Amino acid sequence: MSPGSWPTMRDAMDEVEDSFGPGRISIVAIEGHTVLGWAAAIRQYGGNTWELHPVVVHKEHRKAGVGTALIIDIESRIVEHGGLTLWVGTDDESGQTNLYGQNLYPDPLAKLAAIQNLKDHPYIFYERLGFSLCGVIPDANGLGKPDIFLAKRVRRIK
Repeated sequence: MSPGSWPTMRDAMDEVEDSFGPGRISIVAIEGHTVLGWAAAIRQYGGNTWELHPVVVHKEHRKAGVGTALIIDIESRIVEHGGLTLWVGTDDESGQTNLYGQNLYPDPLAKLAAIQNLKDHPYIFYERLGFSLCGVIPDANGLGKPDIFLAKRVRRIK
């Protein structure tokens, strides 16, 4: 999660409030009186596919399993709602991958296939949870600042 995701506290609060709307799932990890993290998902494509947005873990509790637990919980709730696929977009606005600062055209998927993690980009975290790289939007956040997409099937197919 990018530290600049919500420029103001009001923007952040709007995001939280929106997460409780129809077609949404929102969960919070709490220990005692401390919020450790929060994750939400948005129903898309008639409910077959859900977008994981956002995932936020307090900086003092990162790499302790909080994000993993939130996503596992979201996945089970998506299955309960009949969902099949969960996807997430992970921006690279600060040079965390070799895609940053590059012209990804004319073949962005070839560049994505050769992605390298340079500075702890979250795509590695999602791959550990079973997500697969599935797309990239070059320049989504400005020149040379792509959005990287991952997805996974959450419901077992017999």
